[in-house]
Amino acid sequence: MNRVIGVLRDGTWLSAGRLQRLALAAILGTLAFLLFLALTAHGLNDYTGRPLGTDFSSFYAAGRLVQLGANPYDPASLHSMQQAIFGAGTPYYAFAYPPFFLLPAWLLARLPYLASLAVWQIFSFALYLWAMTLLKRRFAPALPDRLFYLCAAGFTAVFVNVTHGQNGFLTAALFAAAIASLGVRPWLAGLCFGLAAYKPQLGLLVPFALAAGGHWRSFAAAALTLLVLAGVCTVLFGGPIWPAFLAGAGQARQVILESDGVGYAKMVSVFAWARLWRLPVWCAYAGQAVAAILVIAMTLRLWRAGDPRLQGAGLCLGAVLVTPFALDYDLMILAPTILLLATYEIEHRRIPFAATLIFILWLVPLFARGFASAMVLPLASWSLAGAFLLTMKLNMQSARV
Repeated sequence: MNRVIGVLRDGTWLSAGRLQRLALAAILGTLAFLLFLALTAHGLNDYTGRPLGTDFSSFYAAGRLVQLGANPYDPASLHSMQQAIFGAGTPYYAFAYPPFFLLPAWLLARLPYLASLAVWQIFSFALYLWAMTLLKRRFAPALPDRLFYLCAAGFTAVFVNVTHGQNGFLTAALFAAAIASLGVRPWLAGLCFGLAAYKPQLGLLVPFALAAGGHWRSFAAAALTLLVLAGVCTVLFGGPIWPAFLAGAGQARQVILESDGVGYAKMVSVFAWARLWRLPVWCAYAGQAVAAILVIAMTLRLWRAGDPRLQGAGLCLGAVLVTPFALDYDLMILAPTILLLATYEIEHRRIPFAATLIFILWLVPLFARGFASAMVLPLASWSLAGAFLLTMKLNMQSARV
């Protein structure tokens, strides 16, 4: 028993060969499931009767509505469009994104659905790998390419994201490219952070980090990107799109966040943790507020003086911890986190069990929903909090050296 604990503590069991085999198994498993979905599909629907790409159906339907000049934030209109495309029995898939995300949805809806889904999956995945490559070149140039690409492509959140047709690849790409560019290409970093505003709940921590780190050119570039995006959306979709979005966001908060509209087992926030344990809504909001305040305070300290790898990892982890609304496919943002923490740990090896904990983080997206639904255990929330505390401890130890 002591020998097993010692191996887990030292992380020596995580050899390059073992990691490559695990990652390859994950890739093959994902491809096999996608092939199964294709072979058992009926038209545009999968074997359960849901649209192929599930959540992507809401992006596509919203894009079709804006092409027609209709309101994509009206639930009745959106559901009618989904039923018109996929059949009368299609369940409702909400679209709660700001108008920024209507730009790609509008373009993608010009293609037939299956072609649009394929373009979205392939392009966003390629963007993710490109951004991760930027991050590797800056912070982990000695990492073998084969190991890197296998682990990036085999990250368990890839399976969750691709089977939902979601936008986690895009989120991870924008954060990875931004972190890789900070201090080197500040305007590119700001552009990426600004583009990430299509998912505003994951960007709440960004201005605090940039300000604490003195990255004012990136801060300005992000603000300018937001202004340009807002102007383009207003011109293309009209001024009323903004109050429509705000009204839709309010409805989404009540239905999805407060009334378990998507299932708290699918969510990974502190708020969802509290609701999963049947605490009242006010208590869940209070717990989320406390968590957000603590994470912001620790992030400010980290970004005032810290290793850039730890700063980037802390930002990605904190981005999920500060928001009440995050789902398991959003854990794609852990891809840059894992790369940054792993390379730092390989170099320093200062904390026992750190390598094992980082590997658990690589596995979490695949098992988080099952643990939450079957055992009422918020595995994702605990793992995120643990990884964030690990990051802070590594930074404190680095400061003492």
